[in-house]
Amino acid sequence: MSVVEYEADIYLDARPTYPADWYSKLAALSHHHHLAWDAGTGNGQAATGIAEHYDRVIATDVSETMINLGKPHRKVTYHHTPSSMTEDEMVDLIGGENSVDLITVATAVHWFDLPRFYAIAKRLLRKPGGIIAVWSYTTEMAVSPEFDPVMARFTEKALPYFKFPECQYVVDGYKSLPFPFESVGLGSEGKPMELEIKRTVSFEGFLRMVRSWSAIGAAKEKGVELLSEDVVKELEMAWGGSELVRTIVYKTFMLAGTPCPRFNLRISWHLTSHESRVTSHESHPICPMNKTSSSYGPPLAK
Repeated sequence: MSVVEYEADIYLDARPTYPADWYSKLAALSHHHHLAWDAGTGNGQAATGIAEHYDRVIATDVSETMINLGKPHRKVTYHHTPSSMTEDEMVDLIGGENSVDLITVATAVHWFDLPRFYAIAKRLLRKPGGIIAVWSYTTEMAVSPEFDPVMARFTEKALPYFKFPECQYVVDGYKSLPFPFESVGLGSEGKPMELEIKRTVSFEGFLRMVRSWSAIGAAKEKGVELLSEDVVKELEMAWGGSELVRTIVYKTFMLAGTPCPRFNLRISWHLTSHESRVTSHESHPICPMNKTSSSYGPPLAK
């Protein structure tokens, strides 16, 4: 699995937090609540939220720096999992085959080696009743009528510096993200559920969030300063001043599913066009790819 190494302290401080009711609604979908795995955990924000609903949470990340900054919680165990680990080693570390009730990936799955991750997830998830959920948010955000057009122009200039094809999944709201699992009513492959995250911050807090974007560092490596002094001043003026506190509404999206029995899948990559798709070797009427099952509980509301 691949990862972008952000400045960890900035990332920790700047990124929005996920609503607590997401975790309770996801927990309501899994048949058991013994073990959860938070992959690409970063500082453990999602892991500690999930821990309120599960007996144990294994939180993993390829970044040792992030793991060292993990939020302590009596139910959460952090593990550094370098990309050199084999699939068997990952499965054994997390709990063994057919042992995990919930897998979550918060704003990270687009960096993963997807075929490898999905193979591990399918081995680990309890059958029946195991749930996998992935979510992220885009660069699109709403603050105020005065600020939003200025921010949109800045984002347009930043987009070419986001790493592709990984960041393309985020830019298009996970609509092109392969997700070979049976839908449980919280978004399915090609049809993610749209959600929102709200965060109230000052302009300085907003600026720290933007500085954590991978595009900012990528542009600097090419000699381009996206957040020049003039750009920061323009954004600050549109915001209404450095000390003014505003609410940012982030556009967010989620996919959730359960392992699909007797349905063999192949992920076919088209890296030259920055696209990927899932095709089936064998279709099975019990588990059509985009079937929405009502047996897993109510959908996640905004």
